[in-house]
Amino acid sequence: MNIVLGIDTSCYTTSVAAVDLDHNLIGEYRRLLKVPEGERGLQQSRAVFQHVQNLADVFTQVEPLLKGKRIVAVAASTRPRPVPGSYMPVFTVSENLGKALAATLGVPFWATSHQEGHLLAGLWSGGLSWPSAFLAVHLSGGTSELLRVLSHPDQARLEILLLGGTRDLHAGQFIDRVGVAMGLPFPAGPYLEELARNAVGEEVYIPSRVAGYHFHFSGSEACAQRLIQQGVAKEKIARAVENCIAKTIERVLRLAIEETGIKDVLLVGGVAANNYLRERLRFRLGHPAVGAKLIFAQPSLSTDNAVGVALSGAMAFKQGLTV
Repeated sequence: MNIVLGIDTSCYTTSVAAVDLDHNLIGEYRRLLKVPEGERGLQQSRAVFQHVQNLADVFTQVEPLLKGKRIVAVAASTRPRPVPGSYMPVFTVSENLGKALAATLGVPFWATSHQEGHLLAGLWSGGLSWPSAFLAVHLSGGTSELLRVLSHPDQARLEILLLGGTRDLHAGQFIDRVGVAMGLPFPAGPYLEELARNAVGEEVYIPSRVAGYHFHFSGSEACAQRLIQQGVAKEKIARAVENCIAKTIERVLRLAIEETGIKDVLLVGGVAANNYLRERLRFRLGHPAVGAKLIFAQPSLSTDNAVGVALSGAMAFKQGLTV
């Protein structure tokens, strides 16, 4: 069996995945980087060091799944987004390892972006074929963007137009800062979601600022921090954070759907794994008055992974493309 190996070294996760040329997942493994207790992130230099430390173990975990299979191409995320000047030191790890592996094996190397990997993993796990155009929302600790995407399967590329997004804090940063302030581990997303399930009684309101396709979460975070200082129940604050993000994304998506006429909407990124967010957006935007078709990546593939990177490499290999 011929397979393609994908590698992604993002800000907080070391990931490896393998797919066959029919886009079946052979296996994948990932390891979160370690963030010291009480801190809200990692410096790039520390993240790069941890990736180098993690890679041997990550490949050891995947290797048994590759026995009897032939690696015909290697793909890696080499930058955050597919735009000129997009750069982040962590992706030099996946890029250089990918190139070294490809050269050693004598197979083609394919470079893609972390964002394209997220979108492809979302389309694949959502069971959606490549639409000619769709809207996408990428919500994570490092990205909060509204995108218009044109697909070019024959080029193994996605043409991504940035419509809007955050003007300050990312959605994941908002969650992490509030979560850590409430004593939750970093990254705080899963813990905040679990906490919010216990919210009872009158809801607490956290506002956000939305202007067209752009939004702000810095004021929302300040409001949440005040609520913490006032002794408001943590469960209520957690649910208020979820509601704030959900209402914000709903507003920008309603406008985008109305102005572009595009009904297919893909949501990816770690924040999009939140079940409350998913249910609320499905209910509000799937209403006949809006008519959106929302596609979510499987929760396990909403967070950082190398599956979409490997899929991109498989498409490129079948079309004889290299970079």
